[in-house]
Amino acid sequence: MSELNCVYEDEHLLVLNKPSGLLCVPGRGPDKQDCLSLRALQHFGDALVVHRLDQATSGLVIMARNLPVQRQLSQAFAERQVQKRYVAVVAGELQQDPVAADDENWQLIDLPIAADWERRPLRIINHETGKSSQTLWKVLEPVNHYGLPASRVLLSPLTGRTHQLRLHMAATGHAILGDALYASGEALAASPRLLLHAAALELTHPVTGTLLQIESAPDF
Repeated sequence: MSELNCVYEDEHLLVLNKPSGLLCVPGRGPDKQDCLSLRALQHFGDALVVHRLDQATSGLVIMARNLPVQRQLSQAFAERQVQKRYVAVVAGELQQDPVAADDENWQLIDLPIAADWERRPLRIINHETGKSSQTLWKVLEPVNHYGLPASRVLLSPLTGRTHQLRLHMAATGHAILGDALYASGEALAASPRLLLHAAALELTHPVTGTLLQIESAPDF
């Protein structure tokens, strides 16, 4: 069986660590059938999809092990009851604004996202037709990525739009390194993979009621 990295397991749910480049669910065509959900189903026999990460993004993915838990987890995501944290490396030296930041140094990106129908699957910022989309961010440290000035940042999406973190960072002029969709020039060439990792999940267990706090360090 193909490799599967399970970081949490009980009789109700699983938390898996998805590598960059692996689909969460099957795509179109025989070459896109290998995916995280299929690997999990082959290994555990009862894994059900709850949410997804982009193929290029690595990190934590929750799966349910029965239909009631799948419904509860899906509702928790829809109602923004699951706290998500991502680590990314973005182009340029990102500066915190002490006036705009909150007590924990989080700052807000509030830009509406719409589908770019002529260039699907790309998304665009569109203030007329876009859906309300918010991302919190803060700088962890400035870094020098193979000679390119960059910043390691922590991102927390308040909404769950397609490509939200990637587009929001690109729209601020600090594209995520290695982003084949929204980066260009040095930022695109700086990494063979997208430097975006789902690093932490916090949620109330749908059955036991305990607080689950699961972390996964990025390999970049």
